[in-house]
Amino acid sequence: MNDSKIISDPVFGFVKIPRGLLLDIVKHPLFQRLTRIKQLGLTNVVYPGAQHTRFQHSLGAFHLTSEAILSLTQKGVFIFESEAEAVQAAILMHDIGHGPFSHVLENTLIHGISHEEISLMMMNEINHDLGDNLTLAIKIFKDEYPKRFLHQLISSQLDMDRLDYLRRDSFFTGVTEGNIGSARIIKMLNVVDDNLVVDSKGIYSIENYLTSRRLMYWQVYLHKTTVGYEKLLVNLLSRAKYLADQGETVFATPALHFFLYNHIDKEAFVDNTEPLQHYKMLDDSDIWASVKAWTTHRDPILSLLSRNLIDRRIFKVEVRSTAVEEAEVMDIRHQIAQRYGLSFDDTAYLVNVSTIRKDMYDIHDDHISILYKDGTIKDITEASEILNISLLSKKICKYYLCYQRF
Repeated sequence: MNDSKIISDPVFGFVKIPRGLLLDIVKHPLFQRLTRIKQLGLTNVVYPGAQHTRFQHSLGAFHLTSEAILSLTQKGVFIFESEAEAVQAAILMHDIGHGPFSHVLENTLIHGISHEEISLMMMNEINHDLGDNLTLAIKIFKDEYPKRFLHQLISSQLDMDRLDYLRRDSFFTGVTEGNIGSARIIKMLNVVDDNLVVDSKGIYSIENYLTSRRLMYWQVYLHKTTVGYEKLLVNLLSRAKYLADQGETVFATPALHFFLYNHIDKEAFVDNTEPLQHYKMLDDSDIWASVKAWTTHRDPILSLLSRNLIDRRIFKVEVRSTAVEEAEVMDIRHQIAQRYGLSFDDTAYLVNVSTIRKDMYDIHDDHISILYKDGTIKDITEASEILNISLLSKKICKYYLCYQRF
């Protein structure tokens, strides 16, 4: 019998998953759920090719982690087989708690608990189902294991998660600026004093990686049309939740219905198993099926927003370099109320003002350290000739004004 499962991946070619614990994770229902959740949420409104899933991303991150472990061991970094398997298991499960459409649910139907915390709950459930063989993987994921560089492969400024999603999202969107040299970066990885470092020969690949990451954020992840579409969905779910709280009948699939008609926060997840059971059944199809039904709902706000989402009538989006004045927002709301025959209060669901800040490199996070032949180590901000600390760590701030067209 073959000792591994081969999966064909359009980005990295053949991904080999060893039979046993790792393949059991992939076959687990909680991991298979990721096949029903798109990696980039609503980004396909701008880039139609962005149809890939969190399942594909998790397999890609697993593949890169396997390559990184191989590269490090070839350089003399000692990693037990049990540690290697645990890191691979952890990276497979790192996104398992994501809900549909990325962070949309965290802001509307679920409060006070992040998808990372839900991921940990799901990991513990998978661990129980697989005979408690994932205890080490969970310790590494939580950064509670002595070899900290293993955790850095999963979560740091140069982790395998980021290396995969930049390559993968670049591939499926067609935005070539994000096509980083992940293979070379992995070959240049090393470990010094229990920290991941990059051999100095790889500095140009790191410069490209940081620049590509910045371009991908503003060109793809925070593209104004994508932001406008996501704000539309957030307001739509908020209105559905409001109506449910008022006792209105709002159709929803069973999983979504639970979150619409109950107040769910971190305490609810901790004290009761029911929220997690419903969350495990929630994916993109629940949202789409419910929104299609809402297009004919008697509430004019819910039906208008639902038709917008289904028919791709996106909020108008204006990106500013200075904060949006409250008087301007009030004026827009008055115009919307007049155009659609709505009360002024209801127009709150047809406008969204948000501030988005993003930097290319966080100097307060794990550093990207460059290792020279003489053994000296410099942070990338010191080592790079073309990138400087003020450019790398500068938080770019943009103000988004999104509203119903009138």
